[in-house]
Amino acid sequence: MRAAGRTSPARFAALRLRESAAVMLTVARTHGPAFGKAAAILAGALKAGRKVLFLGNGGSAADAQHLAGELVGRFLKERGPLPALALTTDSSVLTAVANDYGYDRVFARQVTALARPGDVVVAISTSGRSRSVLAAIRAARARGALVVGLTGARGRVMARMCDAAFVVPASSSPVIQESHIAIGHILCGLVDEEL
Repeated sequence: MRAAGRTSPARFAALRLRESAAVMLTVARTHGPAFGKAAAILAGALKAGRKVLFLGNGGSAADAQHLAGELVGRFLKERGPLPALALTTDSSVLTAVANDYGYDRVFARQVTALARPGDVVVAISTSGRSRSVLAAIRAARARGALVVGLTGARGRVMARMCDAAFVVPASSSPVIQESHIAIGHILCGLVDEEL
């Protein structure tokens, strides 16, 4: 028997799904130009033989790996592999840089080593205030790379540092992350269409 005042699992699920869907629909209505710009940046870089570097912390690190996999593998259409790399996966590099330079430099150091002019860095931060992500954006700029940013409602400063940015209008990390992976999938689909 369910305790009085406790939300049933079905009701909880319905509320959460409605919240996430409402935020995603708002993103769809308000971020049309960002989708066009980000897709053009990604497809243009890949057509020119450049690469895409993904990065983020925690759940955003998982998104980075997931989206890099969609480009190297395939998304919806059969095509050749595309040069993409998640800077969240090399435990030796991550721990060495964190130990020797501090965690704030784990992505910036890799961007400095790997990014070339015309490459794209996809920076993901639900808060938009992650020092390691902001440092990586600055390193990308210094290397002549373009930046696509995915952040949440509090990430406007980060968004201004990017060539194209998606500011999900939510403060709940799970809702922001749900929108981020949807945005990432849409971008992968747009890249497939362009290529």
